[in-house]
Amino acid sequence: MGIARSAGLFVLAAVLEIGGAWLVWQGFRESRGWVWIGAGVLALGAYGFVATFQPDGEFGRVLAAYGGVFVAGSIAWGAVADGYRPDRWDVAGALVCLMGMALIMYAPRR
Repeated sequence: MGIARSAGLFVLAAVLEIGGAWLVWQGFRESRGWVWIGAGVLALGAYGFVATFQPDGEFGRVLAAYGGVFVAGSIAWGAVADGYRPDRWDVAGALVCLMGMALIMYAPRR
């Protein structure tokens, strides 16, 4: 159950951070207005709390591992929200990042 909970927290963090940044982008770059920007800022703020719920107490490890989730999540978000078509190198790179995340976060330790 520990790995499933941790993975779920990583997914939630990605939705909040990537979604928040996307909302700010839409609000500012696409001229959708301050409501979008405000919603993005709130989502980004909520993202900051999610990492604190990870079972591992090492800040550096959690944020380093999250980096892999962020990379893969960003490519997926672009594909779903903006119609971005990742090529095989995007997918391969995202998979490498996720493997790195799994090694950092879930490798057996003493």
